[in-house]
Amino acid sequence: MKTNVRYFVVAGILLAAALAIFVSPFASSSPDGLERVAADEGFDGAADDSAVSDSPLADYGVEGIDDDRIATATAGVVGILATFGLGIGIFGLLRVMRPEPTSEAPADPATSGA
Repeated sequence: MKTNVRYFVVAGILLAAALAIFVSPFASSSPDGLERVAADEGFDGAADDSAVSDSPLADYGVEGIDDDRIATATAGVVGILATFGLGIGIFGLLRVMRPEPTSEAPADPATSGA
């Protein structure tokens, strides 16, 4: 069973990476719904930059890569690897913290005379 889970996880990573590399560079550069509403209502200039707006992966790109499509694909792959890595780490930690099963079967109330 563990092998099937590994294949599933690896297949998920490969599929997500393929989408990030080959599809995300073609995503629309038009504002998303919230940005569009803010622009239509005239308060889009009131937004403050976030604390991570100058990070290496800000704005769906990678700092230092001039080609927008390659920068977007690279940021997508980095995000996928970080997300899967975090998830695998959390599940690994939960597995270690899980109590060991006892070999004693629970008593059946119907046969124990209770």
